Amino acid sequence: MLAGTRAREYLFGTSKSPQESLEKAIELAQRAIAADEGYPDGHAILGWLYCLNREYDKGLVEGERAVALNPSGAENYFYYAWVLTSAGRPEEAIPMIQKAIRLSPFGPTYYFVTLGEALRNMGRFEEAVSAFKKALLLSPDNVIAHVSLAATYGMMGREKDARAEAGEILRVHPKFSLDNWAIKRPFFRDQSQNDKVINAWRKAALR
Repeated sequence: MLAGTRAREYLFGTSKSPQESLEKAIELAQRAIAADEGYPDGHAILGWLYCLNREYDKGLVEGERAVALNPSGAENYFYYAWVLTSAGRPEEAIPMIQKAIRLSPFGPTYYFVTLGEALRNMGRFEEAVSAFKKALLLSPDNVIAHVSLAATYGMMGREKDARAEAGEILRVHPKFSLDNWAIKRPFFRDQSQNDKVINAWRKAALR
């Protein structure tokens, strides 16, 4: 849990040294696993952290280990789906995140955000929009869902809708900065995929 908290310091820039926070998060997750190699949540979170640090192959190993250790754990499937999407394997991520949703149908909003990201990366834009809207139905102020939806609309050429989402982002997060956000997001191994998302954000008039 402390590793996850440190990771969020990195993601949202709430520490003086975000990169140091990420490195500390990785160290904490590694310590959790060292204490209990069979602890699936530790492997799941470490896989996510490795991907945040652009160590995709390590992330895949940890994600696969997590679901093998606990094949009925929704969170483990979520983290593995996130890792697969980041590593450029969204077609494999979709059944993983769908399984997480089946196991925990009243689970967190971010399950639907991750589903939307995987669908969008496969070019299944309408389905991605539906997933992001489901996330926002559950949590209207989820800034990550708004940001992801804005990018999807931008890729679809729906610039009016993308700009509307940009307005929602600034409503929730008035200090939003595209430059700061783009340093840490998106996380995809394929740089061309990252470029598509960042260009779509610009179409939404995010700065």
